[in-house]
Amino acid sequence: MKTITKRGKLKFEQTKLHHEHDYGKITHRPTFIAVLLAITFTLQSCNQKVKESTKEIEEEVVFQLEKSELEEQVMAYYNGFKNSDYRQIRKQVSDSLTITEGDYTMTFNPELFQEHFKWDSIFQPVYEVVELENKDEQVVATVAVKSLRFEFLKNNPLTCRHQFHFKAGKIAKIENLECPDANWELWQIERDALVNWVKINHPELDGFINDLSRQGALDYVKAIDLYQKRQVN
Repeated sequence: MKTITKRGKLKFEQTKLHHEHDYGKITHRPTFIAVLLAITFTLQSCNQKVKESTKEIEEEVVFQLEKSELEEQVMAYYNGFKNSDYRQIRKQVSDSLTITEGDYTMTFNPELFQEHFKWDSIFQPVYEVVELENKDEQVVATVAVKSLRFEFLKNNPLTCRHQFHFKAGKIAKIENLECPDANWELWQIERDALVNWVKINHPELDGFINDLSRQGALDYVKAIDLYQKRQVN
């Protein structure tokens, strides 16, 4: 029968504690690794979310810049009319520009649109952009215009909404939408009275109403002047 001395017992207990300590290290190591993996996964998820958020912000900034540029183009277009500067207008529009109003469609090349600009300028228009509204990749402009023609037709100013379409960074189409405050009945009465009076009293000016050239506009203004100075019996 073996006996255990105090020294042997102490050594046995120390050896036991040593093994328990080592076992503790072994059993806790997987937990430590799991925590590290969890932290790593969380950081990766955060980084991914930050990247996605940054990308969304960048895309939104680009989109807002694009919208701002489209609005600036429309403003530059109207400023060209306001300043009687066709070159400024020309920079904003495509080589082929379509203007629609209901079922009526007009297509202009640069030369024809310059003639339209000259026609419009004779009536001394004053343009005021009331509001610009972004609609997808288009711009809707609410514009109030005062002119000699609108004054005679008893619709001065004439406020209308126009939808601008873009192609390759240029204005390619303008849709004349509606003029909410216009009195078209009064417009037609004044126009027809002028046309009929001119046909009888100044046949040399007849046809001015459909002549969209500069000379046509000059004839229009002359017809208005003669009509307003007529002697009413």
